[in-house]
Amino acid sequence: MSAGSEGWRNVRRIDMSLYEGIPEEYPVFLAGLKVRIREAQTRAVLSANRELILLYWHIGKEIVQRQEREGWGAKVIDRLSADLKREFPDMKGFSSRNLKYMRSFARAYPDEEFVQEVLAQITWYHTVTLLDKVKDPVQREWYIRRTIANGWSRNVLVHQIERGLIRREGRAVTNFSETLPAEQSDLALQTMKDPYIFDFLRMGETVRERELERGLIDHLREFLLELGVGFAFVGSQYRLAVGGQDFYLDLLFYHLRLRSYVVIDLKVGEFIPEYAGKMNFYLSAVDDLLAHSSDNPSIGIVLCKAKNRVIAEYALRDMARPIGVAGYVLTSSLPEELAGRLPTVDELEEELERGEG
Repeated sequence: MSAGSEGWRNVRRIDMSLYEGIPEEYPVFLAGLKVRIREAQTRAVLSANRELILLYWHIGKEIVQRQEREGWGAKVIDRLSADLKREFPDMKGFSSRNLKYMRSFARAYPDEEFVQEVLAQITWYHTVTLLDKVKDPVQREWYIRRTIANGWSRNVLVHQIERGLIRREGRAVTNFSETLPAEQSDLALQTMKDPYIFDFLRMGETVRERELERGLIDHLREFLLELGVGFAFVGSQYRLAVGGQDFYLDLLFYHLRLRSYVVIDLKVGEFIPEYAGKMNFYLSAVDDLLAHSSDNPSIGIVLCKAKNRVIAEYALRDMARPIGVAGYVLTSSLPEELAGRLPTVDELEEELERGEG
């Protein structure tokens, strides 16, 4: 008796007509998958996601190999889906659609070590989202690593992809490399974007600075999400007393990962060199009056409606304090390719709690 015929003995009593056109080797393949699935089900709960990702990858890999080597067609996937759901009725994930995702998963990530060490740190829902929305492998890996580093939920990941975060992160003009240690400089640059997208504000192009500030405070959760993980809000129009005079910071934050204060100065016009000098003054005062001895140097962000990159670079060149200059866009000027849905309030709260943890 052939191995294929022997394999059919292990298949439960079912209508054999359902298997017409299915390769003889199929039952052996099915039996092997059943063993692997049962083994995966017995793993520790804490490693459940890792085991599930590896299980899906192995299933996808075997499907790919058999389709390429033995010419199995799409009908096999439909049959496999029915058999696995029958054998494991309490286990979700064996629809034909999901099996096809497993196949795409294995094709997209042929390196098992990368799957084990990196992809196993995100959920299957994250992985499917990335397969659907990011076709370039390099960009996909970039979003994977950002998801791991920032603890993004799936919906926040969708939000970041649709907003084109990869095209905006680290694009601001800064002097961080000259004013901060290398490790902190790289992290500080990653916290900045250009442009920032404030499409949650329903404001026209003629908005005034105080209106912009109030709008950002009124939508603080959305604003914090756009700023990124790690920002803790300290205050708006924060008062500093220097030399017998009062000065007010538009927005003051503390960054939990950078371990430093972050001052944001809002401008509704184009960047001019004087803004850098003013920010340098603010940062000196914050370092002296607010910062603890264990804090890193405070960082300034000048947010402008527009900027000339060359002028901004010259303005920052000899500044002693770390300053970045970036633009922002409102609803009316939002480029079509950057438009996308905002997460719900619950998703924002989840994101902010993870960032503060």
